[in-house]
Order: sequence, then structure tokens, then C-alpha cells
Amino acid sequence: MTSGILSPLPAQSRPARPRLPWASVAGSAIGYAMDGFDFLLLGFIMPALVGDLHLNLVQGSWLVTATLLGTVAGGLGFGLLSDMLGRIRILAVSIFVFALFTGLCAFAQSYAQLLVCRVIAGVGLGGEFGIGMALVAESWPPAYRARASSYVGIGWQAGVFLAALATPPLLPLIGWRGMFLLGAVPALVAVFIRRGLAEPAPGPRPAPARPKASFHLLLGSAAARRTALGILILCSVQNFCYYGVMIWLPNYLAGHFGYSLTRTGLWTAATVLGMAAGIAAFGHMADRVGRKIAFRTWMGGAAIMVVVYSLMTSPPGLLVAGAIMGFFVNGMIGGYGALISDSYPASIRATAQNLLFNAGRLVGGFGPVAIGSLSASWGIGRTIAILSVLYLVDIAALALISDRREMPAS
Repeated sequence: MTSGILSPLPAQSRPARPRLPWASVAGSAIGYAMDGFDFLLLGFIMPALVGDLHLNLVQGSWLVTATLLGTVAGGLGFGLLSDMLGRIRILAVSIFVFALFTGLCAFAQSYAQLLVCRVIAGVGLGGEFGIGMALVAESWPPAYRARASSYVGIGWQAGVFLAALATPPLLPLIGWRGMFLLGAVPALVAVFIRRGLAEPAPGPRPAPARPKASFHLLLGSAAARRTALGILILCSVQNFCYYGVMIWLPNYLAGHFGYSLTRTGLWTAATVLGMAAGIAAFGHMADRVGRKIAFRTWMGGAAIMVVVYSLMTSPPGLLVAGAIMGFFVNGMIGGYGALISDSYPASIRATAQNLLFNAGRLVGGFGPVAIGSLSASWGIGRTIAILSVLYLVDIAALALISDRREMPAS
């Protein structure tokens, strides 16, 4: 008898010398890296952008949230198209849309124009995560699915790390408009994905479900609704805390400690390297001991470390605590792709990935707004510490997620 998706995998289910399709990971991770570079770039250029367009901090925060609003529509639309027409073609289209409208942000002459560009860029962003994760899930053996998904997650952190290193020297030279133009680079990646990747290996595959049938598989039973709610809570907390911390971390270091842009980038890069290490470790642990054990370990660590980080006052303490905080706060991103892939059949897998994760992005998109508003009264250090409560909610939500065997049959 096979074990449930959230239990440790039996040794006999792991092939001794599996043929692992790294091309699917590389293609998905590269696209995700370009998105990470562009999206987190907004946090670094925010002071210059706000000053140039004469915006307040709340308006600046809404640029982040507006992008995430677009991800919900894009996630649902691109997810359905991917399940019907194939992963590679639609993944390339979603990257192209995101790249094009990110580049167009450079030509915005008003806050309204910039807001519209960010929403449409979010539509393209909405297809990235779910389609890439579905592609990887269908290309790799189930016993290696969590670690493969985590490698895709590392792609985002590679993009963020590049943004942390590239922005300090480039921003004074080309300004925030020039930095947005770099967002056109993912269009080239879209061409690479179309030419360098193939659909998952042929074999028995259920016919794509129609939209009505897809929603029935997602929400048509009590077990399915509990699982969807549990995953939605996990994705919401993940995105709320991640975007809230990462968008305001440069401002926190610059405003509270007087760090220059170069030094802020260095400290943020240390946090991002910790995140990459956490993602890789999470994937291997989830494959070996089970999804829920890994999630509980990382959520507990995140709850502790956001408080510890908020208490740091010395540069070495901020550097080390930031890396450890990053290890736990974003290490779990490697698990959501595998968790959702294991929970739903291939006929609706990309739809489920995009809908649930991007709905969590929508909720989480209010993280920068909420933290920006609360920090005005409480201070950003104390506000970041409050995030620990949300990770405790996350741990409780794990109980809602059902074993795959309880879900509707595909």
C-alpha cells in the first residue's frame, strides 16, 4: 500500500538511479528568476520612484498590491489554458506578458499609468508559478517531487539576489525607469522555453477538465474544500509575510540604521542567500520525512526568527539573524508546488496551482500595505515581530489538508 502524500515516502518508491529531467527545472527556474528580479526590484527602487512621482508610502505599497491583484486573474486564465493547450506554450506567453508590461512601466508618466502597467504585468506573473510547478511535477518521479519543486523556488531567490547586487551600482546611473527596462529580459527567456523544452513524456494522461469540471474537482467535496482552504491559508501567510518583509526590509535598514543603498543591498542579499538554502533544505526534508513535518519545522522556525530579527541592533547580528530568518521565512516556498501537485490530478493541476497560490498572493499582497501602515504607528521592527502570530495560524491550517486518497478521483 502506498503512503499518503503527507507521510514519509517508502524507500521502495524511490528508483535507485532515476533519470531526472533537469531541463524542466531549468526552464521553469529561469523564468521564475527573471520574475523575482523584476518584482523585488520594486522594493529597492521605491524611494526614488516615490520621490520622482511625488507619491506617499501607501501609494507606493499599492504598486506591489496591484501587481498581485493581476496575478489572480492571470493565474486562473493561464492555468486553465495550460491544462487545455499544454504547459510550454502558455508558460512562454505568460512570461512575455509579464516582461512586456514591466518594461512599459519605464514609460509611465503618472501614478495611474504605472498602476495599470503593474496590474497587467501581474496577469503575466500569475501564470509563472503554477505552470512551472505543474511541468516539473509531471516530469519528475513523485519521490523527488518536493526537491524538484524547491529547485524552481530557488530560481526566484536567484533573481532577488541579482536585484540586490545590481541595483546599487545601476540605479544611480540609469534611474528607476532604466531598471524597469531590464524587465524586458524575460521575453528572451520565453523564446528559450519554447525552443529548449518539451511537454512531459507521453503516457496515459487524463483529458483536460472543462472549467466547470475543474471547479468541481477543486471544491466539489468536503475533503476538497478543506484542502483548498488549508492550502489557501498556507499560501496567504507565506506571501503576506514574505512580501511584507522583503519590500520594507531595505527601507527598514536604511531608515532605522542609516544604511546606504550598497550596505542595504548586502544585508538583503544575506537574507536572500539564507532563503535559497532554506528552500533547498526544505525540498529534501519534505521528500524524506513527509510534507507536514517539514512545514511544521519551518513554520516554527519562522515564528521564532522574525521576533529575533526585530530585536537585533548590531550589524553582525542583523547579518546573521537575517540569513537565518530567510532560511525559515521563505524556505517553505519549495513545498507548495509539490503539495498542490500531489493534491490534484494532472487534468486540473496547473489550474489548482495557479488559482490557490495566486489567491494566496492576492491576500498576501496586502502585506506591504499593512506593514507600511502599521509601521507608521508602531515602528517597522515591532510590526515585523507581530508576523510570528501568523505562522502559528499556518501550523493550525495544516490539519485541514486531506490525504490525496480522500480527494475526488480524476
